Amino acid sequence: MSLLRTAFIKPESVLSLDLPQWSQLIRHARRANVLARLGFYLKTAGILEKIPAQPLLHIKSSLTFAKAFECSLQWEIHCIEAALKPLDIPLVFLKGSAYYVAGNSAAKGRIFSDIDILVPENRLLEVEVALINAGWITSTLDPYDQKYYRQWMHEIPPMRHLRRQTSIDVHHNILPKTCKFSPDANKLLANTVQIPGTNAWVLAPEDRILHSATHLFNGGEFEQGFRDLSDLDLLLKEFASQENFWTQLRYRAEVLNQQTALCYALRYTNKILNTPIPPEILNNAANRRNAKLSLFFLDLLFVSALQPGYGCHNNPWTEIARFCLFVRSHWLKMPVSLLLPHLLKKSLKQMNKLIA
Repeated sequence: MSLLRTAFIKPESVLSLDLPQWSQLIRHARRANVLARLGFYLKTAGILEKIPAQPLLHIKSSLTFAKAFECSLQWEIHCIEAALKPLDIPLVFLKGSAYYVAGNSAAKGRIFSDIDILVPENRLLEVEVALINAGWITSTLDPYDQKYYRQWMHEIPPMRHLRRQTSIDVHHNILPKTCKFSPDANKLLANTVQIPGTNAWVLAPEDRILHSATHLFNGGEFEQGFRDLSDLDLLLKEFASQENFWTQLRYRAEVLNQQTALCYALRYTNKILNTPIPPEILNNAANRRNAKLSLFFLDLLFVSALQPGYGCHNNPWTEIARFCLFVRSHWLKMPVSLLLPHLLKKSLKQMNKLIA
């Protein structure tokens, strides 16, 4: 078990570390983008001031940055609300920004690069025009990329604000149109929750978990996979005390066609972070998959790919696992009839760039 995993599971364990181990822990936490979250864990456990001065300096610096990030995030949310207010539609935040506006524990020490929102697909054009009028521009002008996003994906091309250089992703669903697991977005929007006194909305608690699981286990980027797994761990722990939570979570997974993503979320949070999940829920999720050989190979890939500290040392198997999961994500995202021409097109474009 890595030092970072151990610290997340049992924060008190860091009190026995020597300085070389602290150096490794800080490097791994920074690489996984969870250094501020580590500080949050240590502070909550009441042991932050008991750690040595050298690592304490790094952790306190990360906590200060996280506090400043929250201030910037609050202002950016205000600007988005102001830009879309004339449209009179619920402003549904996703992922990190949703955890923040909802006050979830998963927001603590979470640093991210863009804000994600969910809007009805039939209002996409109005939303995009309103954001353009408020200073955002599309981040890609390439005709093929524009077609790729608008025809097949679950979002329009990412947008960047001209003055603040902040980014926003406007979604109309949580998975691409071409993915066989893509849910009915209307069922997501019908189950959203309003933050009192604001026009900020978030997905229902169970849907927040399912979206986080879908994003992690259907996606192909794992550089911050440990952070995303930690999000799931915190969300599950926070909502588990709600009445009939596990029953409702499984029900929503059925409604939204996310049973497989939920299976992986429960399996790997439990395996890697010791997230407390009732045994019958874990067993039911595994049985729902009904493919033990598939789970065996996915265990080899996911457990390795989600390990923290990638990049701090040479680990060829981790690189292989992440590449395999990257290929898998494209296989899930599009049918072969679209995937092969897409990959060929992207490869040719990359070759032209290298030649130029």
